[in-house]
Amino acid sequence: MAEQGKQIQWFPGHMAKTRRLMRESLPLIDAVVELRDARIVRSSRNPEIEGLTRSKPRLILLNKSDVADPQVTARWRDFFTGKGLPALEADCRSGKGLRQLEPKLRELCAERLERNAARGMTGRPLRLMIVGIPNVGKSSLINRLAGQRRTKVEDRPGVTRGRQWVKLEGGMELLDMPGVLWPKFEDQKVGRHLAYTGAIRDEILDQEDLACSLLLLLAARYPAALSSRYRLESAELEGTDGYALLCLVAKRRGMLLPGGDADTLRAAITLLDEFRGGKIGRISLETPEEIRR
Repeated sequence: MAEQGKQIQWFPGHMAKTRRLMRESLPLIDAVVELRDARIVRSSRNPEIEGLTRSKPRLILLNKSDVADPQVTARWRDFFTGKGLPALEADCRSGKGLRQLEPKLRELCAERLERNAARGMTGRPLRLMIVGIPNVGKSSLINRLAGQRRTKVEDRPGVTRGRQWVKLEGGMELLDMPGVLWPKFEDQKVGRHLAYTGAIRDEILDQEDLACSLLLLLAARYPAALSSRYRLESAELEGTDGYALLCLVAKRRGMLLPGGDADTLRAAITLLDEFRGGKIGRISLETPEEIRR
């Protein structure tokens, strides 16, 4: 079943400012922690981050792994390790997986730490830059590591506005950067995957259209989870377009308009919320094998 729908348009905000902040900050830091959404590892990559931070050691943190398919996430971790990039699975809201972060970073920065020790700079903190696209979990990571709400956290993109330093126990300092998206999506699938997970503001999107294409994708990749959540029969998933599936979801949930028609807008909002919250199941929309094709 093919994905359908309108193209997603994105208008750049403060890209130039963020690039400048990143370049100015690089001499101050020892390593980069790049957050990706474990459900959409490829789409949550900002192509500019790799180029801007190439001179520094980098660790990939596969965040939101609690709502991603664990087998797929493990394959992503192995994929990055094979490229010489350390990668960790984590859930920044609960803190799961974050105990491994400091030891991994110290291992990654071992040469620099040894040089500092040789110069008598044993008390110098390990300074890290936290980067990633909006809504990927940077503020949640910093709050969890700091043990208190040092930065504002909301489940919507664009909350972190400027550069912030956060001191941690154990001799580390984190530099939080605003979320960055590139000016336009050359690949519309990337734009859609970002929209499914909430990295793009819902207000600028047609939520019914988005839900229709998500339903087709879930029917193709995770039919059992979709059927179980919305009481759909396997036969109803075969050869059905996205709008028909959305109508079925609305009716099975009792979401009806006066007169008995399906309330597809309400069903669309519900579907997107439940996907983002992991209520449909632990789902990954991208695999490393698809990159190799």
